[in-house]
Amino acid sequence: MIEALRNALRLADVRNKLLITGLILVIYQFAAHVPVVGVDRTALQQVLESNSGGFIGVLNLLSGGAVQNFSVIANGVYPYITASIIFQLLIPIVPALEQMQREPGGQERLQRYQYYLAIPMAILQSVGQIQIFSSLGSGGTFTPIIPNFGIDPVLTVAVVVTMTAGTMFAIWLGELITEQGIGNGLSIIIFSGIVAQAPGRLIQLANSSTHAPFDLGLFVVITVLSLVAIIFIQEGVRRVPVQYGKRVRGRKQYGGASSHIPMRVNPVGMIPLIFAQSIITFPAIIANLFPEGAVGDYITNTFGQQNGLGYWLTFFLLVVGFTFLYTDIMVLNQNLAEQLQRNGGFIPGIRPGKRTQEYIQNVTRRITLVGALFLGVIAIVPGLVQVLNGFVFPAETVNTQLNAASVLSGSGLIIVVGVVIDTMRQLEAQLVMRNYEGFMR
Repeated sequence: MIEALRNALRLADVRNKLLITGLILVIYQFAAHVPVVGVDRTALQQVLESNSGGFIGVLNLLSGGAVQNFSVIANGVYPYITASIIFQLLIPIVPALEQMQREPGGQERLQRYQYYLAIPMAILQSVGQIQIFSSLGSGGTFTPIIPNFGIDPVLTVAVVVTMTAGTMFAIWLGELITEQGIGNGLSIIIFSGIVAQAPGRLIQLANSSTHAPFDLGLFVVITVLSLVAIIFIQEGVRRVPVQYGKRVRGRKQYGGASSHIPMRVNPVGMIPLIFAQSIITFPAIIANLFPEGAVGDYITNTFGQQNGLGYWLTFFLLVVGFTFLYTDIMVLNQNLAEQLQRNGGFIPGIRPGKRTQEYIQNVTRRITLVGALFLGVIAIVPGLVQVLNGFVFPAETVNTQLNAASVLSGSGLIIVVGVVIDTMRQLEAQLVMRNYEGFMR
């Protein structure tokens, strides 16, 4: 890896792409510290302190600290990601979109529509994020982080327009990295946010913990084991054999080759974690709308403070369920059986067409079980660490909002590993291409 980076820096064009990428990431971090107009810093700080390890903590980690400052880019690039997911769900349902995807230039049109959809999604996320932050105030009370939001029309429009523009600016920076930098712009934007926030969260853990050496050592162990497991699962592939029939045209024979379909154990990455983390907060928000009572207090303490067996079990089941759901949708969108039949390929022993599609779905679901359980375990590691801290330090009140496992969340680790692997592969491809051209000369 180090030698590959050295070789990349020796090449002028690759070095320029790396410098451009670094410059864009610096600009993003500057924008992450520009607050939205009208933010009540005291109320925002109370919300962050009472929910540092929950949903808000995850949002802040993935946005590079933009949520902590309630910056103009506090939404990050997630409205565009949400728009992309919506289109992936609609393509197999809406025939017009499915036909558009197959047409020449159809992917570019769909991508343009995703940009258009990202604008209303950014507006909805801006309003929703402000309301969620206010509902998760200190002590479970509704404390507006932007006073008079929704009452003063000028302030409301200014905040929504600013946050929407900030989202589109962040998306534009990601596209610049894709076009002018080293590629995978949106992923690198998220990756930079995680890397930028991790040291501060680690220092916060060391300063707030009464047993810092234990927590820091546990952080190292969890990180190393998680990285090894994530790499093993992310790179795990089930190869489904494919045979292509022979075709004779004139005196030449085509086809007859053997190949395989690489079916990944975890083809959906961290998306189920993001979905589950978003949905599991709603019970606490809904409970705050009703009068106080024993049931409401339990829901608020469990799902609002991200604590207890009920929360972690629900979180685990949501992650597993979303993994199966999103994987099935991805398999349907790929139309592997139709593509094989069109190209004269078939799976040995399986009839082409519907039977092939059913076979691919069955294989995908079997290997997805491993990936789903893996993502579920990664998601509840902070809860397992809470239980471990309770056993090791039974006489102490352990902070449940920030522990060794929540410094880098499960989704954060998956993003970091995936982006690093993809970036190194792109750099390697650049180096191989340059060496090949030098050889030809």
